[in-house]
Amino acid sequence: MSGFKFNLTPRAVPKVLTKYRCIKTKIPVPQSLKLLKKIKKYESSNVMDQLPVIWDHAEGYQVFDSWGNKWIDFTSSIFVTNAGHGNSRIIKRVKEQLDKPLLHSYSYPTPIRAAFLEKLISMTPSYLKKASLFSSGTEASERAIKLARYYGMQFTPRKAVIVGGEGNFHGKTMGSQMAGGQHDGKKWIGYLDPNMVHMPFPYPWALERSGLRGEALFFKHLKDLEKGGVKLNEIAAFFVESFQGWGAVFYPVDYIKTMRKWSKENKSLLVFDEIQAGFGRTGKFFAYEHYGVEPDMVICGKAISSSLPLSAVLGGAGLIELDPTYTSTHGGHPLVCAAGLGNLEAFEKDDLVAVSKRKEAVITRELARLKKRFPGRIGRILGKGMLFGVFVTKKNSDELDIDFTNRIVERAMEKGVFSICTGRGTIKLGPPLTIPESALVEGLRVYEECFEEMA
Repeated sequence: MSGFKFNLTPRAVPKVLTKYRCIKTKIPVPQSLKLLKKIKKYESSNVMDQLPVIWDHAEGYQVFDSWGNKWIDFTSSIFVTNAGHGNSRIIKRVKEQLDKPLLHSYSYPTPIRAAFLEKLISMTPSYLKKASLFSSGTEASERAIKLARYYGMQFTPRKAVIVGGEGNFHGKTMGSQMAGGQHDGKKWIGYLDPNMVHMPFPYPWALERSGLRGEALFFKHLKDLEKGGVKLNEIAAFFVESFQGWGAVFYPVDYIKTMRKWSKENKSLLVFDEIQAGFGRTGKFFAYEHYGVEPDMVICGKAISSSLPLSAVLGGAGLIELDPTYTSTHGGHPLVCAAGLGNLEAFEKDDLVAVSKRKEAVITRELARLKKRFPGRIGRILGKGMLFGVFVTKKNSDELDIDFTNRIVERAMEKGVFSICTGRGTIKLGPPLTIPESALVEGLRVYEECFEEMA
């Protein structure tokens, strides 16, 4: 965050009253500060680093506090509520489960678990035959790592190497963090697994500098691994985050296609982390579908329920059955399975993947307008579907302007748009897929107002 802190001194801001936004108090709301301090006292101080908005309730694409303010939500609560906050189909299913009542069942069989699993497998690609259910994305990542190692051990005990990507993120537990490529976050780990290695992420600017195509760059990265001491025949799996969220940065298609071909030829798995990427976010059910490949395993979380804590590992029956005794205390909890079922019904009946793809054109048009107005401040614009990253640069420079971007996010909050603060010089856009196009346009034009006032 480059030392940046959001202003916690209540200040008068212009009143806002539209169909979609309302700001009628000082920001932050004076009464909200004692709640922030209470959370800081009893939990973690990082609550003071978030946008100072106390959520009271959220519906559809809007967030409300207790003092009459409402925001257009461009975060989907960090890519969870793809089907919209408080989706009626999800609430209906959860209420049915509450009324039974059945509030816990460990991993014992329940009708709602069976119904959810059947619907999930029916809506995913045909080569994904089975699922294991968990509570969080990081737990699902750990499960996928274990299955990948079991897979490799079928050939030889030494086939245990997991290849991740620099900058990718798979969770905050030990195994998932080691598989991920955000190395500053690993300093707490006393011993890093030498069989967790990483290849550079093929950022578009890296390809431009190298002059290589994705296929050639993959083989270069593979050769560099080998030079670093990795025996390529000991690679059990490649773990790929379908895109890097901070900037909506995707892999080159030919890079992933080459990785898929090589991994098949060398009996290595290709595993996609779809925790924040899946369930319509990018205009396809899973983001990896943009690469035109079939993975061996898919890690899901967040928008798999659009609400309650649920995650899953999807794969072929043989892979999932490599460790059939694995259980999770809260995995497949009856309430979250109900939420997951309601979520999938919403996707199916409201055609939310197609909705996401259709609204991509609206975002593309509005962001092109923003870049045209502020060419010296907007660099790359990357994204697909309802996921975009706007790279905000220092004046007439390629260097990202982190502090200025954070202030844009803060100013947008004051105007009734709630954003993700990446702390990396990008505006990360991910509203619920259900947002009306008129509200989407209004929210995007608030950023334009912020640039006009501040740039």
